[in-house]
Amino acid sequence: MPVGANPKREREFRKLEKDFKQEGRYPGREQEVAARIVNKQRAQSGETSEAQQRKKAGGAGADASQQDLPIAGYPQLTVAQIRDKLDGLSEAQRKRLRAYEAAHKKRKGVLQALEA
Repeated sequence: MPVGANPKREREFRKLEKDFKQEGRYPGREQEVAARIVNKQRAQSGETSEAQQRKKAGGAGADASQQDLPIAGYPQLTVAQIRDKLDGLSEAQRKRLRAYEAAHKKRKGVLQALEA
């Protein structure tokens, strides 16, 4: 794990690595794959120095598009949590969420719920 990772991310890393070894997944690359997964989560949550620099520079890129979303903290929500929050959104708000989801995570359950 890189320097600066919080204890929660350290635990996630160790758990992923252990699970991969037990399941026989990614033989010889368990550490690498676990680190990549945790680092991706850190970047998405704004925990990396690069994400913090982007935030200081004015929120360019993905941070700016997330601010336009009608549901706060949308990228970190689960499919079930998003479904619960869709009632009461206008068609324009749903369309914005649909476009964001299609461009980023592409979660089938969310895209189906937004179509309904």
